[in-house]
Amino acid sequence: PFAINAVSGSPAADLGATAKSLTQLMEDHYRHAQSLRAVFLERYSEGPKQARIESGTVYFKRPGRMRWEYESPEKKLFLVDGKTVWFYVPYDHTVTKAPAKESSDWRTPLALLTGKADLSRLCSSVDLIDEKGVPPGHAVLRCVPKGSKTDARSPKNHPTEATPELADTEDITDVLLEIDTSSGELARIEVRQPGGIQMEYRFGDWKTDIPLSDDMFHFQV
Repeated sequence: PFAINAVSGSPAADLGATAKSLTQLMEDHYRHAQSLRAVFLERYSEGPKQARIESGTVYFKRPGRMRWEYESPEKKLFLVDGKTVWFYVPYDHTVTKAPAKESSDWRTPLALLTGKADLSRLCSSVDLIDEKGVPPGHAVLRCVPKGSKTDARSPKNHPTEATPELADTEDITDVLLEIDTSSGELARIEVRQPGGIQMEYRFGDWKTDIPLSDDMFHFQV
């Protein structure tokens, strides 16, 4: 079963917030959204190596579609049309595609933000943790992805528990979600892997229910 716990002794827990209430707050915030837009900053780091930082704008639209437009330092496009994941790099003249259900990219399940915001589909457990440097009014949830090595209910032991939204999550140890406790808005996602590998997405300037053309979510060069 999906487990939600509060880490005892953490300041966030002492403030009366619980993992369960924060999870519900975030899910309720996005559940009825027909469309979303936000600016994002992506930071990829691998141990002591210099981090790679990219930025752009991301769009979401029901049902399960999204478009990541990378603008800096180079233009790229990551698009989920509901069935297929597309990744286009104009500079390299390359396009890759994969069925959405087989994508191991953690951007893919974020498409669930519109309409099906449900962490229990992605996480075997969620804890409220205390993390340094978190702004006032924000709290951090730690998700153990289904199928990861840290998931006690891994599909290796429970073959019927496989989760198509998060294929190949074995190398992900945990995922942190930073949430605005006043609104449930998602401020940051951090995906952690062994060897000090981290992928962080920071979001800002969220807009809800803005008009977005369906053509935005059809891939074309």
